[in-house]
Amino acid sequence: MSGAADASAVSLRNIAVSFGLGASRFDAVTEVDLEVGAHEFVAIVGPTGCGKSTLLNVTAGLQAPAAGTVEVFGRPLRGLNAEAGYLFQQESLMPWKTVTENVAIGLEVAGVATAEARRRAGEWLERVGLAGFGDRYPRMLSGGQRKRVGLAQVLIRDPKLLLMDEPFGPLDAQTRLVMGDLLLRLWSGDRKAVMFITHDLDEAIGLADRVVIMSAGPKARMIGNFSVPLPRPRDIAEIRHDGDFIRLHREIWNALREEVMKAYRSDSASTP
Repeated sequence: MSGAADASAVSLRNIAVSFGLGASRFDAVTEVDLEVGAHEFVAIVGPTGCGKSTLLNVTAGLQAPAAGTVEVFGRPLRGLNAEAGYLFQQESLMPWKTVTENVAIGLEVAGVATAEARRRAGEWLERVGLAGFGDRYPRMLSGGQRKRVGLAQVLIRDPKLLLMDEPFGPLDAQTRLVMGDLLLRLWSGDRKAVMFITHDLDEAIGLADRVVIMSAGPKARMIGNFSVPLPRPRDIAEIRHDGDFIRLHREIWNALREEVMKAYRSDSASTP
């Protein structure tokens, strides 16, 4: 079945990740099994330090697991994941390049002629609501506008898998809602596979088809897997008032609360 059209976008099997050696060894995650469908939006939540970003780095090919296997669309992952686009919490815009140049650069590196790459960058800027901003530099944009540019920068390369590590974390609450709705609108066109890391349970439920919960670290593991039965399309601000949303939020928080408290107690104990 390797490479079949219906293969999972991501298959993590018995993944363990460790850092350091000997007495300084830290076991970040252990025995993680996760399947992400080819058109599925999966949110991963958990307390600080539970290995959420580590799992994303393993899927991106940036971190080799100490144990377990990684498959991407039915094929073993060796090296960097060429099928993935990665949107970090930290901005990756080049301050000396214009908005159009920042969006186009991924295509240019891939061999697309500069004029064509910039034409397509203009189309993507229009899709993210920044038509007319192409000649500006990142310093001239608001935080939310820079996130829109970052989103266009990733999506213009048409990856089959989106890896998103708290991409809207630094934004204010209102801008996060706007960005979430924009992401869902863009995603609904072809429903790429998504692994989305967040600390915000409301955001996770509002965006995802499924919410996965990680335990507190070290040796973090998956402790919950919740389908989100809310209809699409969604307005994230409005869906929070839906009875099914409220019931699911309560159920997930009941499973997550003790792990958050474990992480809190661990952080407090290590603080001088």
